Amino acid sequence: MTALRPIIAFVGRPNVGKSTLFNRIVGRRASIVQDEPGVTRDRNYGDFTWEHRLLSGVDTGGFDPVSPARKDESADRTLMRSVQEQARLAVDEASAVVLVVDGREGPTAVDRAIADLLRPSRKLLFVAVNKMDTAGTEGESPLAEFYELGFGEIHPVSAEHGRGVGELMEAILAGLAASGTPAPEAQEDDEESEETEGEEEEAPTEEEPREIRLAIVGRPNVGKSTLVNAILREDRFVVSEVAGTTRDSIDATLEHEGQRFVITDTAGIRRKRSIAQQVERYSVIRAMRSMDDADVVALILDAQEAGADQDARLAGMVIEKGRALVIVVNKWDIAQRAGATQRWYKEELAKRLPFVSWAPVLFVSAAEGKGVTALLREATRLAKQFRTRLPTPKLNELLETIQEAHPAPLSHGHPVKLFYVSMVTTAPPTLVMQASRPETIPDHYKRFVENRFREAFGLRVPLRFVYRERSRRDRPRRSKPGRRGA
Repeated sequence: MTALRPIIAFVGRPNVGKSTLFNRIVGRRASIVQDEPGVTRDRNYGDFTWEHRLLSGVDTGGFDPVSPARKDESADRTLMRSVQEQARLAVDEASAVVLVVDGREGPTAVDRAIADLLRPSRKLLFVAVNKMDTAGTEGESPLAEFYELGFGEIHPVSAEHGRGVGELMEAILAGLAASGTPAPEAQEDDEESEETEGEEEEAPTEEEPREIRLAIVGRPNVGKSTLVNAILREDRFVVSEVAGTTRDSIDATLEHEGQRFVITDTAGIRRKRSIAQQVERYSVIRAMRSMDDADVVALILDAQEAGADQDARLAGMVIEKGRALVIVVNKWDIAQRAGATQRWYKEELAKRLPFVSWAPVLFVSAAEGKGVTALLREATRLAKQFRTRLPTPKLNELLETIQEAHPAPLSHGHPVKLFYVSMVTTAPPTLVMQASRPETIPDHYKRFVENRFREAFGLRVPLRFVYRERSRRDRPRRSKPGRRGA
């Protein structure tokens, strides 16, 4: 099983810069940032790598446990209570908690109240004193007063400018290691690989796992548990017409045609605003984490709806996590009786889920047990592709063919050359493309190149390309005729 990423929760009162700090550390604008209290309401997750260590962050809404509420503010009070519950849940699942405070104001009553709530949690606790943009600002700030919170060392940072963020993360990583929950080390990725032309080529191999982890995900009431029961040929899980019956992610093992599977039945994932019960919030967290462990994710759709908006969001989550994906259209027996055809359904899916057009689509009836074997066989095939290593010579032969037939568009009148491609990691397959002016290569040409590689190698799993600048000194040197060696 893949080691789980430790979760770092960012909590604090409204408008102290939690989302800005979260975005800075995660490395992308994952949270909405606005100078207005209460913008972030739900928990927002982001996977990231720091110093070659795999971590997850969770941004929470403004936490104000001592805020009074007037009688005529029942709706606002309900919303604030929901936000506070979200923050508490984030703390419950986190390995480390960062309390973000405003360094220009000094500790407030709310900061102290949050610290009092966090202290009994027995989690790794850190204080990030934000808005310390310069040494001058830091010198004018009442930093010493934040030691009153009782968290030990404080960390002055500027989320806006990145000042002090590295030191904060170093302390978090050291704390996780000392507590016995170290962040797992990242595999060799595109930023670390230095493979160049002329190196000895390793024989291509296919890493076939001892077991295939298959996660079953989807909206509530699309038939996930019924499908798992059909796979296992037993009523292992509760099956009900009431949406949201499954509250946890449950593993079951199965051997089929000599291949061992670990199948995870997850809770239905709804839109965030539809989550009304605390227990369901926990189930969504666990369902999302089950994707991290999976080799293959089966996204279950209802055949009576050709790709709802939430289906698209779930598919996007699977791709963001880099898992192999198979789209399973359930209740196909009902749709057929209504006159639907597979061709029509696939055309509708292509319109609504165009970004996963490469993923295989299966039509099943979990209630009748039809199509179940096809799902296991497809999962086996995808798992092999997910971990296969493509030979470098064949990759570069294809690259040369692509460039001869369809060279990259010119950049301000200058040619763009794709020099060399190599595979740096699997699960998912990740290729590094050495190129001149890589930042000028348009997205449509990158999609064209990806599609050609997919077609050539028959890939139906996520395929990641990293385009890297290659200077002249990185090109292999060729000895000149007649020149003496040293």
